[in-house]
Amino acid sequence: MSSGFGVFRVGISFVIMCSFYMPTVDSLLELSPQKYFSTLQPGKASLAYFCQADSPRTSVFLEELNEAVRPLQDYGISVAKVNCVKEEISRYCGKEKELMKAYLFKGNILLREFPTDTLFDVNAIVAHVLFALLFNEVKYITNLEDLQNIENALKGKANIIFSYVRATGIPEHRAVMEAAFVYGTTYQFVLTTEIALLESLGSEDVEYAHLYFFHCKLVLDLTQQCRRTLMEQPLTTLNIHLFIKTMKAPLLTEVAEDPQQVSTVHLQLGLPLVFIVSQQATYEADRRTAEWVAWRLLGKAGVLLLLRDSLEVNIPQHANVVFKRAEKGVPVEFLVLHDVDSIISHVEHNTHIEEIQEDEDDDMEGPDIDVQDDEVAETVFRDRKRKLPLELRVELTEETFNATVTASDSIVLFYAGWQAVSMAFLQSYVDVAVKLKGTSTMLLTRINCADWSDVCTKQNVTEFPVVKMYKKGENPVSYAGMLGTKDLLKFIQLNRISYPVNITSIQEAEEYLSGELYKDLISYSSVSVLGLFSPTMTTAKEDFSEAGNYLKGYVITGIYSEEDVLLLSNKYAASLPALLLARHTEGKIESIPLANTRAEDIVQIVTDALLEMFPEITVENLPSYFRLQKPLLILFSDGSINPQYKKAILTLVKQKYLDSLTPCWLNLKNTPVGRRILRAYFDPLPPLPVLVLVNLHSGGQVFAFPSDQAIIEENLVLWLKKLEAGLENHITILPAQEWKPPLPAYDFLSMMDAATSQHSTRKIPKCMKETDVQENDKEQHEDKSAVRKEPIETLRIKHWNRSNWFKEAEKSFRHDKEL
Repeated sequence: MSSGFGVFRVGISFVIMCSFYMPTVDSLLELSPQKYFSTLQPGKASLAYFCQADSPRTSVFLEELNEAVRPLQDYGISVAKVNCVKEEISRYCGKEKELMKAYLFKGNILLREFPTDTLFDVNAIVAHVLFALLFNEVKYITNLEDLQNIENALKGKANIIFSYVRATGIPEHRAVMEAAFVYGTTYQFVLTTEIALLESLGSEDVEYAHLYFFHCKLVLDLTQQCRRTLMEQPLTTLNIHLFIKTMKAPLLTEVAEDPQQVSTVHLQLGLPLVFIVSQQATYEADRRTAEWVAWRLLGKAGVLLLLRDSLEVNIPQHANVVFKRAEKGVPVEFLVLHDVDSIISHVEHNTHIEEIQEDEDDDMEGPDIDVQDDEVAETVFRDRKRKLPLELRVELTEETFNATVTASDSIVLFYAGWQAVSMAFLQSYVDVAVKLKGTSTMLLTRINCADWSDVCTKQNVTEFPVVKMYKKGENPVSYAGMLGTKDLLKFIQLNRISYPVNITSIQEAEEYLSGELYKDLISYSSVSVLGLFSPTMTTAKEDFSEAGNYLKGYVITGIYSEEDVLLLSNKYAASLPALLLARHTEGKIESIPLANTRAEDIVQIVTDALLEMFPEITVENLPSYFRLQKPLLILFSDGSINPQYKKAILTLVKQKYLDSLTPCWLNLKNTPVGRRILRAYFDPLPPLPVLVLVNLHSGGQVFAFPSDQAIIEENLVLWLKKLEAGLENHITILPAQEWKPPLPAYDFLSMMDAATSQHSTRKIPKCMKETDVQENDKEQHEDKSAVRKEPIETLRIKHWNRSNWFKEAEKSFRHDKEL
């Protein structure tokens, strides 16, 4: 933007204020071309519409242009209608009478020409004119890469105001441009009309305009992402102005005076105040809590740290939060709130009541109804209008269930229409149906247990959602993996064949171990398991078959028990009975003896074999490694790790130096939560990569590998020896915080424990099949009224006891119990 226009805009507030006292031209000026060009002043913007004659078509535009005179004058932009006359020749006067254009000048320099159909109303006129004048200050982008480049360039320098509007020229676009006119020299404004770009930021409700404030000025670490605060109010000029004012206010203020007398910019803007009561002994912890609350409530309330020790006014000893409403004369509230979520909930509940009451006669729901206390329920509510292609799955009823599952190989989703987790899982289930369409003979079905409870009870379904596979001649198999598309698809694809596979020749066994026999399934299972048994080892084969049946959907298992089995056992140095593990990605085959090994032990062996020696830790696979109960040796990296680091650690693994640890690495780009983990260990954050040892299971000590040393075998061995000898000092100790339910009423595990002691659960054989359990339950289900009266906790416990023999192995696969 030129200096002349910039100087003019600095005084815009004075111009607007003086407009109340000085006469202004509220109507559209009509000038000849010569007269118009004589009025242009250097640095001053002017919008002119050149026309030859009035017509019904131009009269509508002229009415809108006349409406735009006053708002454009407020921004120092004059507006005129220029009548093209024969006596004067101007290149802006076209030959055709009705195909005229509007032109934007700064001084006598043409900035932009507008076809009149783009200036369809007063909002479009103001928006497009300001957009053209601010072309150096408002960046229009169409893809995520452009946004990331702008964000990276402004880290540590300036903040960003990013907005999405459905189209240019609409009222929301005008509101953003008016805000950019005032604040464009302070903040970098970024605008887009691309839905895909908005969705890439995590926004799903793309029907409305959005405005985000990117807090990039505080970011000193260029690898760190800028914090983002969403403006939840509709995009109007006033709302944007108030939102920016709250962003300019201090994040946290310390006070030592009567809360009733405290006044900040938040109260002036109609927002409440939240005081976090602190004392000297807990000052640091209270300040961290207050800062966390302040970020969560940014734009919704002001947050202050109230120093009790320096306060003359008495605060009730039990109170740890003081809430002050924006309304005058309302006394402050002294509250006892024990966690951040309770504070947020109290503020949101008490600041939206008035809006709800004002709109209670409106059929439209307010924007804040999407905010709920349960993340899954909130997601389901926000997706309530999204139409799923449910025709890809057959909906079953009590009349059609048995006929369907017996007539074809079927996957059945048992869910409850009233439960949030079930409804959230429906999306993943639909995604699987889409991926399998036309490629699988498996029929995907669903049954709503809220409508057909008798069917679900007979199928031993006591929790939701549950997925079961029904195949002809086989017992139904329950899916126990993560509730996501990827894991469920893997489960279905690996169950295309029966397990364990019966291998009949040495050649077939070699093809099986090389991955050629089932190469289309290798992408779902990178490990193939082959059991080797002599024909007389009946018990050992039964145990292996039982383990293979349980591992359905997670790994490919096969069995070889022919007369020439010794040829294979000798080739791979395996003493019968034995287990061969073929790792296809590494091209290696390991042998494990199975003498006197029970089925559950085989499951555990295979489960452990699926774990990598030096894995990349993610949110999904962390439970599998966490259950090993070993200290974590974690290499934090911002991207892929150096191959030399990986080689050094894998060398120590093979040399048995790390047997007592779980070595792993974490990519902050793939798992951003890792940055929050690092903040719990370090203050300030160290340069990456950084190697730490975390003793989560005893003591909570965190040790950091010296940053001035190279990550090589010799240095690692020396450091580990110092740790073992107690010669290294920890950098922090993680608190021994016990994760408990927020309220006693939510302590379901205690309820189940109590139910276990009060109700006797019948014992069943250790390896009983699911269909056997259903047969034994048949008599009980005949008395349906009795079943309905039995506590649901008891039913759930019975379900768990039936599969208790695989309890430890199941921890690797259960989707919700482990987390």
